[in-house]
Amino acid sequence: MTVANNARREATRVATSRPLEILTRVGFVGYGLLHLAVAWLAIQLVIGHQPGETSQSGAFQTLAGQPLGRFVLIVVVIGLAAMAVWQALLAAVGHRSETGAERTFERVASVGRTVVYAALAWTALRVLTGTPTSSAQQQQNTTAGILAHGPGRVLVLVFGLGVLALGIGMAVYGAKCAFERKLMTARMKEATRIAARRAGQAGYLAKGAAFGIVGLLLADAALTKDPGKSRGLDAALRTVLGEPFGRVLLSVVAIGFAAFGVYCFVQVRHRKVTG
Repeated sequence: MTVANNARREATRVATSRPLEILTRVGFVGYGLLHLAVAWLAIQLVIGHQPGETSQSGAFQTLAGQPLGRFVLIVVVIGLAAMAVWQALLAAVGHRSETGAERTFERVASVGRTVVYAALAWTALRVLTGTPTSSAQQQQNTTAGILAHGPGRVLVLVFGLGVLALGIGMAVYGAKCAFERKLMTARMKEATRIAARRAGQAGYLAKGAAFGIVGLLLADAALTKDPGKSRGLDAALRTVLGEPFGRVLLSVVAIGFAAFGVYCFVQVRHRKVTG
């Protein structure tokens, strides 16, 4: 019991440490740049250009191609890795301001965020080292591998419905401005708080729509046994483009992703990190 208590205290100490807080705030810069790059790739689709893969890996490659791109990617990798550690520690000992089921939910959510940030850091690292992998192709290959097994269709269908539910939840989270609980709003100027609210709302709604489409495409891949329909964000954005008024809809989604990038920059200074 003493060993467990010591480990918990040490994890809490690291989670509330100043160095980790600084690196995590740097991570929000990288996370913001990622969303701005995705927005840029989406706009390229809208105006008829073929920018390559409109996914996380494509976004990181876009960043790498800019002036000081390698330096930016180094910062992004370090920051996203720090964010993964931060969320892992919150899953273990954090979210102390919540209690009961709410704290349990937040800790489980932190596990999911840990996986997301770690995967993004790895993707950025592969681009940095010159061995980029296609996010869309990876998802398609993974889906194909699962579908090749007996219960694979059920697993992919369940996962797709789960991603759809996540997208809906993300949109509701944004519409209700629930993200403001994570901000130090008392320290923010009124204009900054209003701007953060609008950017956060637009961002979460756009991301929720994108995740919802990814979930629907996964479910469709399961029902049709066609893994080619499961290509993550790249397929989601191209699906939007193919719909009636697709260019308008994709423009709205791109603006939403750009708004989320701006919201990430607000979090650099105003996010509650050590709670």
